[in-house]
Amino acid sequence: MEKKQGFFEKLKKGLSKTGGGIFMGLFAGEERIDADFYDALEEAMIIADMGMETTQTLLERLRAAVSAQKLRTQSEAREVLAEILADCMRPEQAFLPKGEPAVLLIVGVNGVGKTTSIGKMAAYFKTEGRSPMMAAADTFRAAAAEQLSVWAERAGVPIVKHGEGADPAAVVFDAIASFKAKGCDLLLCDTAGRLHNKKNLMSELEKIRRVIGRELPGVHTEVLLVLDATTGQNAIAQARVFGESAGLTGVVLTKLDGTAKGGMTVAIKEELGLPVRFVGVGEGIDDLQPFDPDAFARALIGA
Repeated sequence: MEKKQGFFEKLKKGLSKTGGGIFMGLFAGEERIDADFYDALEEAMIIADMGMETTQTLLERLRAAVSAQKLRTQSEAREVLAEILADCMRPEQAFLPKGEPAVLLIVGVNGVGKTTSIGKMAAYFKTEGRSPMMAAADTFRAAAAEQLSVWAERAGVPIVKHGEGADPAAVVFDAIASFKAKGCDLLLCDTAGRLHNKKNLMSELEKIRRVIGRELPGVHTEVLLVLDATTGQNAIAQARVFGESAGLTGVVLTKLDGTAKGGMTVAIKEELGLPVRFVGVGEGIDDLQPFDPDAFARALIGA
């Protein structure tokens, strides 16, 4: 509980420039809800990286709720908005089936914290009683496997890797053999982070998926895109491109302790239908945790 509390405090601090800055003064206690309030709120939501489309959708929902519940004050509106934001970001389905083996394919451009996130996720799942293994299938970037090996050692989980330039699907094939032999139940696969050649990326991921489908038939597989939260609306553009090629099922959001405004988290789910599964708020191995839409929504608007 203490660890979770510390994480939430870091999240609040990371989003303080949004909740305590962009939205500051908007929800002035007993002041009435009027046209000026909605105008100011619209501007704040756009500045917070929610995007025009998502902002308009959320404002419509807020107006409807204010009218239906006969709300009068801005502080009441803030509570309702926090609920609307949380519901908007809430995943429709549970992340991983409990007690069953699963595979996580992790994708994302270089520099977003992909390899680091895999290491932290492995550490998290190990504390949750799972038996994770890593597959270093990013054979494109120099030293990617070595970097992942450092995280495997820190997290205390096994790793399978080949040399630079090896076939990523072959790495995954060997990892699955080891995964079965060691009785592991969660395989985390790093993949090459290149966007400039979508065709290559797509064919590489398809090949990996075929290997997984053949060697682990029926096993639950997720494709998670790692995004740097500080890139704002650019992160949404990245998610669109990867979504066309990679068959994404969710997002990992890193660097929420930086200059991130956080609003793109709402837009990613609202516009692209992709739930955020993990958020990162620091360098520590415990600083990546499962996404809590209620806590995030309140931190986002300073509720």
